Amino acid sequence: MAPMKKHVFAAIAVFAFGAWAAQGQVVSSNTQNRPIVKTDAVQYLFPAQVSVLAGRPTAVTLHFLIKQGLHINSHTPSDEYLIPTAFSIPDGAGVRLDAATYPSGTTFTLPVDPTVKLNVYTGEFVIQARIVAAAGNHLVQGKLRYQACDNNACMPPTTITVPIDVIAK
Repeated sequence: MAPMKKHVFAAIAVFAFGAWAAQGQVVSSNTQNRPIVKTDAVQYLFPAQVSVLAGRPTAVTLHFLIKQGLHINSHTPSDEYLIPTAFSIPDGAGVRLDAATYPSGTTFTLPVDPTVKLNVYTGEFVIQARIVAAAGNHLVQGKLRYQACDNNACMPPTTITVPIDVIAK
């Protein structure tokens, strides 16, 4: 083989090997725009089932957990353009939400702008719901709407299902 052909062949082999080895290291520029949360930022913990007196307002304590490193706006956020956390029960569930009492949020200061004070929930929090149920067994698909943020950005508002088996006697 001529010396020039050997160099071309070697260069092609090195280039091909380099491209093959680097393919696992290529990072899409699109990954920087993806939210850091791959699962729900808020998880409903319990109760899975409650027993209530039919037709009578009954207190139910709903427990939630916010993913570490995130916060969500409280039910009474510090500015009107912020999305409040809100619990609801859809119409036609055989159970209605009579009232909900939310915890007070904590003050959170953004590291990038210490003048901005937010009212947020972090870690575990509870909502005191007062429900009224018709007699029977109702598989309620309650909803919790919230907006989760980290120290740099907020994810789009989202709603998770809050499944509760309500037994009303």
